[in-house]
Amino acid sequence: MSLLLVAGARPNFMKVAPILRVARARGIETTLVHTGQHYDPNMSDTFFEELGIGIPDIALDVRSGTQAQQTARVMERIEPVIVERRPRWVVVVGDVTSTLAAALVGAKLAPQIGCRVAHVEAGLRSFDWTMPEEVNRVVTDRVSDLLLIPSAEAADNLAREGIPAERIVFVGNVMVDSLLYQLDRARQATVRAAAGIDQRPYVLVTLHRPSNVDDASRLAVILEALGELAREIRVVFPLHPRTRLSIERFGLGARLAGIDARPPTGYTETVALLDGATAVLTDSGGVQEETTVLGVPCVTLRAQTERPVTVTHGTNRLVAWPITRHGLVSAGREAIGRPRLGAGTCLPAGWDGRAAERIMDALVP
Repeated sequence: MSLLLVAGARPNFMKVAPILRVARARGIETTLVHTGQHYDPNMSDTFFEELGIGIPDIALDVRSGTQAQQTARVMERIEPVIVERRPRWVVVVGDVTSTLAAALVGAKLAPQIGCRVAHVEAGLRSFDWTMPEEVNRVVTDRVSDLLLIPSAEAADNLAREGIPAERIVFVGNVMVDSLLYQLDRARQATVRAAAGIDQRPYVLVTLHRPSNVDDASRLAVILEALGELAREIRVVFPLHPRTRLSIERFGLGARLAGIDARPPTGYTETVALLDGATAVLTDSGGVQEETTVLGVPCVTLRAQTERPVTVTHGTNRLVAWPITRHGLVSAGREAIGRPRLGAGTCLPAGWDGRAAERIMDALVP
């Protein structure tokens, strides 16, 4: 019995870490493949260190490129790895390009080597086909043998698409496993001091989606709104590499005046910043989940979310779409004024820190 566990980008690392820990504890042979879709040390190496993953067994080093180029490189480079290792399961997580590419190769090799594909975080849908991640989710689910879902609505989504119920297993949210695993450390005084957390209230901003940062006019509106909020409350804004490059390319650097813009943060520091925030403005799927667990008011800068449970059972709200300066400022102020809930108050079913154990139970019954 062996697993080949694939991670490619920052959101994947928090999902594979708990699975890897449980697999190792149970003595299951596991190969960790890092595709290198995210290769900046601040977006990759520090996460592996902080999450206790260690050095990946195999690094594919695909690096940047168009969606097609990255997909092709991952497929080309992971195929000989799967053929050589002959795993029982190819396990992919999330919805990034590497997820789709590895799942496609695993599905195509199944008749030859007898492997099967398992998708962790299956069944999530934004119903927004302009998002590359939505294409990745749907296609990955279609070619996977085992669909490991984080929340109840995911099963409904898959049923509407004709996926047989016997291929679907509810395991809960593995991202929460990593959050709870790291939370005590993130609350240490030294970590909070390193993150610049003091008695002053602040809003944390994370922004990286192409729909927001690759559109010059929308990015300008967002930065204008953040600048207005920064005159009322401290705004902490770790800049994703894609966002930083867009700000430079569009000549919007002056609009960061008054904003606490900083380099990308590691996972522990990110958790500390989330935990200490008065409110969070984000376009990240994972941050919607993390703020729900921590009880922090969150505004999502997107038209839809593939994680509606964070709205119905959590602390998340969607900004009025399309984004306007007034709409974003109003949503930010509403979130700042919203009472913060205690951590663990808004926990959907299966968000209990034990999802990785249920994943392994499903893979190795």
